[in-house]
Amino acid sequence: MTRVSTDSLVGHPLTARLSRGGVRLRQFDADHPWVADAALVAVLVLMFGVPQFAPHDNGPSDLISLFTTPPVAVVVLLQAGLLVPLFWRRRTPALAFHLVAAVFILQWAIGAVLRTDIALLVALYSLVLHGDLRRLPWSGFALATALGVVAWRLSPAVSLTDTLLALVIAATAAAALGFAVRIRRAQVAALRDRAVQLEIERDQRTQLAAATERTRVAREMHDIVGHSLSVIITLADGGAYAADLAPERGKEALHLIGDTGRRALAELRRALGLLREQADAVDLSPQPAVADLDSLCDSIRAAGPEIVYQTTGDLSTLDLGVQLSAYRIVQEALTNALKHAGPLTKLHLELTADGPQLRILVRDTGGPGTPGETGGTGHGLIGMRERAALYGGTVVAGPEPGGGWAVRAVLLPAFEGAAP
Repeated sequence: MTRVSTDSLVGHPLTARLSRGGVRLRQFDADHPWVADAALVAVLVLMFGVPQFAPHDNGPSDLISLFTTPPVAVVVLLQAGLLVPLFWRRRTPALAFHLVAAVFILQWAIGAVLRTDIALLVALYSLVLHGDLRRLPWSGFALATALGVVAWRLSPAVSLTDTLLALVIAATAAAALGFAVRIRRAQVAALRDRAVQLEIERDQRTQLAAATERTRVAREMHDIVGHSLSVIITLADGGAYAADLAPERGKEALHLIGDTGRRALAELRRALGLLREQADAVDLSPQPAVADLDSLCDSIRAAGPEIVYQTTGDLSTLDLGVQLSAYRIVQEALTNALKHAGPLTKLHLELTADGPQLRILVRDTGGPGTPGETGGTGHGLIGMRERAALYGGTVVAGPEPGGGWAVRAVLLPAFEGAAP
């Protein structure tokens, strides 16, 4: 026996056409709901109403004696009373059901039998599908009355138990079908809402990732531009002062400015290259690491400050992300010291690797006649704390008791939360 794959059915052209047709049909029904309701009434009239007047076998004689044959006008009115309320079966299902049930009870009470009695099951189905479930018990009384009248009318010829069993089975089938369709529609609606929610969450994740990337790039730009401009400004001020007194020092300052500018431009190109769409536009040169702190200290020394740089432990074994964060923290701290304490300050830089922990200390003595840097309210300290937080670390900055300013940072690679 050959089995048809579900995947093949899903991707079959006929399935796709049927799906598109169903979507268009549902859309048309949503735009013109009265068309489907009127069509249902018309179909029931043609299938059950019109055949009522055609010659047909009336059934066993014992059943014929139980019923009457109303005039044609009465039959037409009863059929209208059963079928016309179905036009509002989706908009006001409870009202439509009770109107149909009332006509149904009246019809059986006078002893008339109509083929359009099927309208009661259609109304029951519509009530379960579209109505308020909390009010179903009240509608159950009307249904029980209608079924009871039918059983009473048939009791002389048919067992009351058999009649009630058959009627209950028919009513249960109509209600069960209504519940099944209602549950299915609720599931589809829930899946549709879930799909919409997932799309919203996906867009939010995309926006969050973009915001995170913008923050990272902005932090890199701040570190690169802030450091380089501080050094260049200090060198330019010193070169302008020495231009008349010692021209050779002014020339040396211009060379240092050029070197600093070229290094800053290279780092900017590397950072901005990450934002370009073509991979070949990205500079793949390595990011700064702890080993580059020597050249960083040289660039700061060229601007005037004296720097003492000490290391303890094996720093080369640190993760490259930790080394980049350490480099940027030191860069920002040295730049702030140069900016606030001036070129005549003395700086002490110390890095200590203690197992998985990396401690950073940057301390200055302050400028002549000043207590040291003020700390400011810019993004430098925030950027340092963000970089440390990526590795479960902290950054503390503040004035020293003997004068000057100190920045102390701790990085814990074991608690790494994201790549910088």
